[in-house]
Amino acid sequence: MDYRLLGNSGTSVSTLTLGTMTFGSEADEPTSHTIIDTFVAAGGTLIDTADVYSGNESERIIGRWLAAHPTEAQQVVLATKGRFPQGDGPNDVGLSRRHLRVALDASLERLGVDHIDLYQMHAWDALTPIEETLRFLDDAVSAGKIGSYGFSNYLGYQITKAVYEAKAHGWAPPVTLQPQYNLLVRDIEHEIVPASLDAGIGLLPWSPLAGGWLSGKYQRDEAPTGSTRLGENPSRGMEAWEARNGDERTWAVLDAVSAVAEAHGASRSQVALAWLLARPAVTSVILGARTVSQLEDNLGAADLVLTEAELTQLTDASAPRIDDYPYGTAGVAQRARKITGGR
Repeated sequence: MDYRLLGNSGTSVSTLTLGTMTFGSEADEPTSHTIIDTFVAAGGTLIDTADVYSGNESERIIGRWLAAHPTEAQQVVLATKGRFPQGDGPNDVGLSRRHLRVALDASLERLGVDHIDLYQMHAWDALTPIEETLRFLDDAVSAGKIGSYGFSNYLGYQITKAVYEAKAHGWAPPVTLQPQYNLLVRDIEHEIVPASLDAGIGLLPWSPLAGGWLSGKYQRDEAPTGSTRLGENPSRGMEAWEARNGDERTWAVLDAVSAVAEAHGASRSQVALAWLLARPAVTSVILGARTVSQLEDNLGAADLVLTEAELTQLTDASAPRIDDYPYGTAGVAQRARKITGGR
């Protein structure tokens, strides 16, 4: 396992993160604890959860593991999130000081700790002034309740606004962002990646296998069945079967992944993860496993190094669709200039 700094902080984390959205829903507690055991034994350190996962149960499951493994727990970098509803009242949701105070204390209690290394805002809140949210987070850092903070699912302008509001007030800056990012979903490269690079923010991509598509488990024009996410619900969310199956780009990307995987004797999942680890601004990639075997396969990406030619092959095959301006060739050409003799 390799390690990188957590964004612009001094904390180091493993380049693969254990995502725990499955804990308490798709993975029962014994399986979840074995998954943590396997991750930590492989050198993994960053464990990511959220108060909303499995109705708070994911945090409780992690908390019980931490309590039962005090020595191993010392090496864990713990991350959780707040923002989504924790009750039916009007103040039981959002990024207000009132809600975050309650949500953070509840997460600390469920996890059985007095400090969370990375506290993340799970989504933008258009109703709460950003200054209120950032001041709460700065206070939480000063109080020792959190080590640092980050965001999830923020847009480029939202990241930049938060960074400069924090700077203007002398508050602790954000260090990370969790975006959806994978070979099939690369839209964040237009605005979010540049904003993150400008601010020194580290990316923690979620859905790195595009809901299982990049693992090669689905076949063209064969509707999924059985105990997979799309087998159980073909219309599930962003990775829904019909739209992606009908998109030629999907199969061009999967063909490229398969070719590189075959050359290395690696799984397609490992190739997709290795490509993502090589992308600009990426600190650590979040693995979401339902079983120990899935996790073990994904952990193999830590030892897989792709050649420049292979990275280019994957990048070219998965190029996002863009118009000429402002993100295409014409727009990119105007993002730099020569001192003399050019535009």
